[in-house]
Amino acid sequence: MRISSKLVGVGVLALMTGCSSIPQLSSLSSLNPFSSKSKTDQPAPLVELKGTMAVRTAWKLDIGKAGSYQFSPALAGNTVVVAASDGDIARVEAESGKLLWRTKAGSQLSSGVGTDGNLIVVGGAKGTVLAFDMDGKKLWSTQLSSELLSSPVVGQGVVVARSLDNRIVGLDAKTGEKKWTVQRSSPALTLRTAPGMIINNTDVVIAQPAGRLSSFILATGAPRWDVEVGVARGATELERVTDIGGAPVLFEGDVCAVSYQGRVACFDAAAGSAKWTRDLSSEVGVAVDQRFVFVPDDKGALYAFNRDTGSNAWKNDKLAFRRLSTPVSYGRAVAVGDYQGYVHFLSREDGAFLARAATDGSPIVGTPLVAGSHLIFQTQNGTVAAIAVE
Repeated sequence: MRISSKLVGVGVLALMTGCSSIPQLSSLSSLNPFSSKSKTDQPAPLVELKGTMAVRTAWKLDIGKAGSYQFSPALAGNTVVVAASDGDIARVEAESGKLLWRTKAGSQLSSGVGTDGNLIVVGGAKGTVLAFDMDGKKLWSTQLSSELLSSPVVGQGVVVARSLDNRIVGLDAKTGEKKWTVQRSSPALTLRTAPGMIINNTDVVIAQPAGRLSSFILATGAPRWDVEVGVARGATELERVTDIGGAPVLFEGDVCAVSYQGRVACFDAAAGSAKWTRDLSSEVGVAVDQRFVFVPDDKGALYAFNRDTGSNAWKNDKLAFRRLSTPVSYGRAVAVGDYQGYVHFLSREDGAFLARAATDGSPIVGTPLVAGSHLIFQTQNGTVAAIAVE
């Protein structure tokens, strides 16, 4: 059945029962786009490029495999912090790739990294939040109710973590002591993905199951606003899955997000009022810059929408079914990874191909990062690659 096989390739369905034990219907390690045997769903071949923009790999670091989880690099000043499922955590200089330190968390990790430049936090596979100082020294760990898939975030002296049972907890950044807890209900069927969180001044904005985006006050956990990104449609629970898979993005007072089988939308970050929405289905997140919102759909087409109005600026469908990552905007290009570890550079103005870079041949699933003059990508096999645009 095409829908179920597509969802296996997407990321993983979990049956939500309202308790901390959640039966897993398939494995997140099933990132193979060939899970669907339909000829029309086969990944598009790579097009030959004329090389209108020069890119090079500035440095690489092997941090370790992500396993069945998803890890994204985090920026801390002029350094990058990365982690892997076996518990390795490292901090490197963004420009040179020089290793500043590497340490072991002491347990398997399932999410990371979050940092405010003063504290580093990661999520343990058994439901623990672990905190380290900027020199890699472990400071504290706190046990939560279930597994963590989303990277914790840090802001205003509070660490916010969300466990798989959709329990959101605010922890004291100095001690790890619980300050507040919010329990949100989940639909019967959800994607087993890593919906993200972002700090917005004194608030935290959190992507929720069922396509919702919520803002909470960091100090107390009190709700600020709650909006609908995706609208559930269809007669069956499978057809009505509208989860937000990637992290929302904050840019100049706007917060933008996209949901699976739902919509891409931008809202006023202070009030939650909608600026615009467009129907679109995506399993990953958006990129936002001064002019555009970039998002790949679940068939591998990359779209650019006008940030102010939501009007469609361009579409490139030449990467169909290549399992695209969350994109990143940099200079005159927008870059996006795929299931073979390629990074594709497209013109932000019209979507034309500009360049391509290879990593290690494994999928790029995590959210890429702009770090100074480099774009940082982390693959499922554990390569952290800094790509320079020249």
